[in-house]
Amino acid sequence: MRTTAIARRLLVLLFTVGLPSLFCQIALVPAAAAQDPILINHTSVARFDEISATHFDSIRQNLDIYYGHTSHGSQLVTGMQMLRDQDPTVHALPGLVEVSDDLGHTGDVSWAVTTRAWLDQHPGTDVVMWSWCGGCSDNTDAGIDAYLAAMNQLEMDYPGTLFVYMTGHLDGTGPDGLLYHNNNRIRDYCAANGKVLYDFADIESWDPAGTYYPDESDACQWCYTWCAVNDCHACGGCAHSHCFNCYQKGKATWWLLYRLAGLPMARAQDPLPRLSMTLQQNYPNPFNPGTQVVVDVQQAGEGTLSVFDLQGHRLAVLHRGLFAEGRQTFPWTPGTSRGPGAASAVYLCRLQVGEQVQEIKMTLLK
Repeated sequence: MRTTAIARRLLVLLFTVGLPSLFCQIALVPAAAAQDPILINHTSVARFDEISATHFDSIRQNLDIYYGHTSHGSQLVTGMQMLRDQDPTVHALPGLVEVSDDLGHTGDVSWAVTTRAWLDQHPGTDVVMWSWCGGCSDNTDAGIDAYLAAMNQLEMDYPGTLFVYMTGHLDGTGPDGLLYHNNNRIRDYCAANGKVLYDFADIESWDPAGTYYPDESDACQWCYTWCAVNDCHACGGCAHSHCFNCYQKGKATWWLLYRLAGLPMARAQDPLPRLSMTLQQNYPNPFNPGTQVVVDVQQAGEGTLSVFDLQGHRLAVLHRGLFAEGRQTFPWTPGTSRGPGAASAVYLCRLQVGEQVQEIKMTLLK
């Protein structure tokens, strides 16, 4: 079972019940190693101010992001652009590749094929995100389960990449509507299985004062009321909504990336684990065709083990997530799923936990 930056993932089994509806449900295999999910919602917006300039730089240096979206999903990028316009240096955009597509409707998983094609060609991709357009408003239980199963399978097949789940935008149907039902299905799954969730709908359901608008739509009418009596930043246009809605989502997106980058938390009551570790010399070294990287862990915690060339280009992620206590070995063979083909050269293997970094040099001889 794979390990990600938030937890040891739980194995998800799909089984079919109910012949008339072919209704797919998700059953979990119990696992004592399960940890808390990363849930990005309206409470995350205020935490944007805790991210330091140094941390913004670290996010840009350490995360390459692939984001599939259409108009509604563009709100995240618009919000980050608004923040960049306020401070072009500190809030410069991270490495972000955008693809014009979304999660579709009623069981469409064509986006997963697109994702696989990208990751097969770009194994250094750190984060994959996909947004809904209107697909959560007309979906079925089976369709939502197909989405969850496809995301989970991608996580297992690409252990070097973090996958971000997402809820659909508000549509004005309220807590009794189908959208809320489908969104809650996604929320429950992510909470139960230690996933990363960007709660799109929750962010646009609350104003900064903590007032909840359960019957709101994607137009964010409360944004107009709020900005009539508070200073709000303008933008060239926020798709389907008010600029302040985009602005809030931009802040929440930066907090998401901050969490995924594994950086130390600003508040003492919410620290990320620290790691006492030693990166040993790989063996054999020199090597051909493959080698083993050894990490001795004195205290379990989360980190990232990567391979770079001497120009600083990341070639492979050998492990991202929980390092269990004890000695662990990670293989690297250039030319496999763990890295592109490589010529005779010296490479760097880097272990990073928060701001702690250790490196060794590895020599490939062909």
